[in-house]
Amino acid sequence: MAKKNSRNRSDGNTIVLNKKARHDYFIEDQYEAGLVLEGWEVKSLRSNKVQIRESYVMLRNREAWLLGAHITPLPTASTHIHPAPVRARKLLLNGKELAKLSGLVDRKGYTLVALAMYWKQGKAKLKVGLGKGKKDYDKRAVEKDNDWKRQKARLLKGG
Repeated sequence: MAKKNSRNRSDGNTIVLNKKARHDYFIEDQYEAGLVLEGWEVKSLRSNKVQIRESYVMLRNREAWLLGAHITPLPTASTHIHPAPVRARKLLLNGKELAKLSGLVDRKGYTLVALAMYWKQGKAKLKVGLGKGKKDYDKRAVEKDNDWKRQKARLLKGG
């Protein structure tokens, strides 16, 4: 029996990525959080009807909440519920992680950003990044470095 490629397996589990987060923030640490979802939201996630580009995580009353994530309801959703596409969704994090994150966010000026949403053992998980915002000159410097690395790789490959 042939082995499965782990790269292909993880790509199938990914629901959505937030590529803009790494452009706008220096991500220093990452955490995995569970999501409290309703039934229609899970069905929408299974059909990739979610957008987390403008979402962020807020800490309130020793709880973490995902704000700004847009989960589009399916047209086949039940008629007796009225789905709210953009609502605050509770994140499930460890108590020690919450205490550490609240200290960093309050005192040191970090921001919690949603990086990716994926399936893990049949449950929806959210990768939360602890980051500091980039200035415009930081973004230009990172882009310049990436261009140089790409150009250097081309020169080494060709010569």
